[in-house]
Amino acid sequence: MTLPTPLSPLGRGQGEGPIPTVIDTDPGIDDALALMLAWGSPELDVLALTVVAGNAPLADTARNTARLVAVRRPSRLPQIALGAAAPLRRPLVKTAADEHGGDGLGDAVDWPPLTGPPASPPAAEALVSLARAHGERLTLIALGPLTNVALALRLDAEAMRRIGRVVMMLGAVDVRGNTPADAEFNAYVDPDAVREVFEAGLRLDMVPLDATRQTRLERDQLHAALGARLGPVADRIEAFTEQSFRTWGYMHLHDPLAVGLTVDPSLAQWESVRIVVGEDGQTRRAAGAPNCRVARIIQAERFLGLFFDRLCPVS
Repeated sequence: MTLPTPLSPLGRGQGEGPIPTVIDTDPGIDDALALMLAWGSPELDVLALTVVAGNAPLADTARNTARLVAVRRPSRLPQIALGAAAPLRRPLVKTAADEHGGDGLGDAVDWPPLTGPPASPPAAEALVSLARAHGERLTLIALGPLTNVALALRLDAEAMRRIGRVVMMLGAVDVRGNTPADAEFNAYVDPDAVREVFEAGLRLDMVPLDATRQTRLERDQLHAALGARLGPVADRIEAFTEQSFRTWGYMHLHDPLAVGLTVDPSLAQWESVRIVVGEDGQTRRAAGAPNCRVARIIQAERFLGLFFDRLCPVS
């Protein structure tokens, strides 16, 4: 199967407007930062958030998604569609509480009260509906395990293949993974889904640990950037990121980088690669026709500038 060429937002014609975008997510602290960056990027029109279990169980990732929408109050309120509560063929991996806190968002307190989400079709159906409606104009950003995407492919692979670009925070190609199986976490949680996605002939841009580990963020950098934008959003960001800084002393901007490279692919050097998926989610090079583009070298200072500029609105 010949890999379609990903459609770059930089190549869009004048007057086309923002890119219709759906984000598949499992918040998660770095997912939360990625959503904030997406909402601060005028190039992206975030139509929907499809939610999957990953960094936390589905009930937690669904609640966290609603919390973030309530705090940020984006100009377009996205559809929230709940998806898979478990991987395709295996139980959900239990994540360590020291990574994202017991609730997935650093156990921060004083979130705004939530009402129940409006009725919505399941995430896989929402993805297919958006693919049918927008075709090549649509971009899908996948920040968690790929279970929802695989289920959408099972529903209508032809519609999903029309999506212009799928940007995935996924994998470890030439570096060690971050799980006991030496795989990256999203791939480790549901390797069966990853395998189905790589075999589907989608236009895939892969943002692996090789790239995201080039985006180190220190606590004082974040606090300095937020200090000029005081307000409830900045306060929430400081609160939910503190768990990561306490645990590691710094953060890697894994999921925000996927959003940044959606907005501006020139922030990375890309390589067309054939990736094979191991039994436990290992994602390594193989001979043969490429099935994705892989982000390799990141212009980290340029990316951080974009991140700090757009993370939080001026109050």
